[in-house]
Amino acid sequence: MDTELSSVLIVEDEPDLANLYTAWLESEYNVCTAYDGSEALDAIDETVDVVLLDRRMPELSGDTVLETIRERDLDCRVAMVTAVEPDFDIIGMGFDDYLVKPVSKAELHHVIEQLLLRSTYDEQLRTLFALASKKALLDGEKNEAELAASREYDELEDRLAVLRTRVDETVAAVLEGGDARQLSQDIASSGSEE
Repeated sequence: MDTELSSVLIVEDEPDLANLYTAWLESEYNVCTAYDGSEALDAIDETVDVVLLDRRMPELSGDTVLETIRERDLDCRVAMVTAVEPDFDIIGMGFDDYLVKPVSKAELHHVIEQLLLRSTYDEQLRTLFALASKKALLDGEKNEAELAASREYDELEDRLAVLRTRVDETVAAVLEGGDARQLSQDIASSGSEE
C-alpha cells in the first residue's frame, strides 16, 4: 500500500456498486471497501482520510456508522453517497458532503478532492492559529528590542507569512473548485463550536 496516497474507505452494501467505486478510485487512492456497517467500523481508524458512506444498509445503517465515527473523534471527512434524498434530518448529521445516487466517476473524484482540500485547509488553519497565538503572546510579553534581537521570533514571523500564503492559496483552490458554499459552512460551524 502506498503511504503517499490518501486513504478512502468505501462503505456500500451493494457489492457490484462498491467494486465499481473501487475500480474508479484505486489508481489515485488507497481504497478499502466495507460491505456493511459493522465491517466499516472495524476498518476505520486514524489512517482513513475520506469515507464514502451509504445511508441505507441492513443491520447497521450509515447514519449509525457516521455517529460512531464522530463519537470516536476520528479525523476524517465523510461523504454520504446514497439513494436517500436529503431531508431536514440531515441538519444534525455530521457528514461533510452528500451525494445522491447514481453518481459518476467524476463526481466521486471531485468530492474526494474537495474533502481532502478542506482537510488540508483545516490543518493549515490549526497551525496558523497556534503560531499566531505564540506570536501574540510574545508580542505582549517582550519589548521591541527583545523581539528584534530574537532569531526564533524572526523564524516565527517567516513561518506565519508562508503559512498565510498557503492558506490563501488553499482557499482560492477551494473556491475555484466551486465549493465556496461548503467552505463558508465550515467556517461558520467552526466559529459556533468555540
